[in-house]
Amino acid sequence: MILNSLSLLNYKNFESQSFAFDTKINCFVGSNGVGKTNVLDAIYHLAFGKSYFNPVATQNIKHDADFFVVDGVFDKDDKTEKIIVSLKRGQKKMIKRNGKVYDKFSDHIGFIPLVIISPADRDLIIEGSDTRRKFIDNVISQSNKQYLSDLINYNKVLSQRNALLKYFALNNTFNAQTLEVYNDQLNTYGTSIFKTRDAFLKAFIPIFKSRYNAISNNNEVVNLSYKSDLFEAQLSELLSKNLNKDKALQYTSVGTHKDDLIFEIEQYPIKKFGSQGQQKSFLIALKLAQFDFLKQESGVAPILLLDDIFDKLDEQRVAQIVGLVDDEHFGQLFISDTHAERTENVVKQIHQSYKIFEL
Repeated sequence: MILNSLSLLNYKNFESQSFAFDTKINCFVGSNGVGKTNVLDAIYHLAFGKSYFNPVATQNIKHDADFFVVDGVFDKDDKTEKIIVSLKRGQKKMIKRNGKVYDKFSDHIGFIPLVIISPADRDLIIEGSDTRRKFIDNVISQSNKQYLSDLINYNKVLSQRNALLKYFALNNTFNAQTLEVYNDQLNTYGTSIFKTRDAFLKAFIPIFKSRYNAISNNNEVVNLSYKSDLFEAQLSELLSKNLNKDKALQYTSVGTHKDDLIFEIEQYPIKKFGSQGQQKSFLIALKLAQFDFLKQESGVAPILLLDDIFDKLDEQRVAQIVGLVDDEHFGQLFISDTHAERTENVVKQIHQSYKIFEL
């Protein structure tokens, strides 16, 4: 998978900008605020139909503009693929592939395998379980359409069940039969999601540990584990058992929407006991393992975006990552950094072709 060119129109701080890329390494350098991260985010947008950094779609439109267009030309399986993502204020976002509009965004997910490593990934450690679930969902959904479908359906039914619980509370009423319909659907989709996540993590955790060991020179022992209500009992049983609690709370308190990943270093939570460097290495290992898993599943090397990757990392860890990247295992890389000279010194060590874009 190679991104040959990118054109931006009214995207974030760009009025009109085009890039022609090297097939291996592309570096965006310049001081803070010039738009380096925005270019990487535009590439992410082409893969997922949304921004990695800003969930409010209209905020990706340049100030004083009415729309944005992100246009990318890719090589995949010896074919040229043109992807366009566009949004006009007051209208729905559109994704086109070779001129044809997707009916459902979910049909596009996985077509462009992509992994981003960014300082924003720290949210995976410091934020709530929702952020970590999104990480699992993102990895699995890129190679498993059924999982993505189950996830969309589960969230739809969950929303309907929660609305029904609120309705019961507001109207001082209760209909067990109607609730049971939602319980059955949640059980079906939730059980499938749980089994897929469990199988995925059994395959993923050894890859992650191997990546962390390579970055840290086997200096620390890390662990990643899966926490889910469904290890205790079937979802249908849990929903029945927690009915009174759900009625009081007016939302569904058990299910796969409460799943979490536990991050540990030397058997302690990395959030509390990991240094900044250890946390950063943990996250990089997590993302490189995502890369490995996606490549294994699809047979295609994902595009790798490294946003401000050298921020807060000591030289030794930077050298480790550079060593990992200098490998035919990787495909096309996009790097952003504030120091042009540092970036060029690093990419010169990698025996691959490269381009540097000063913004």
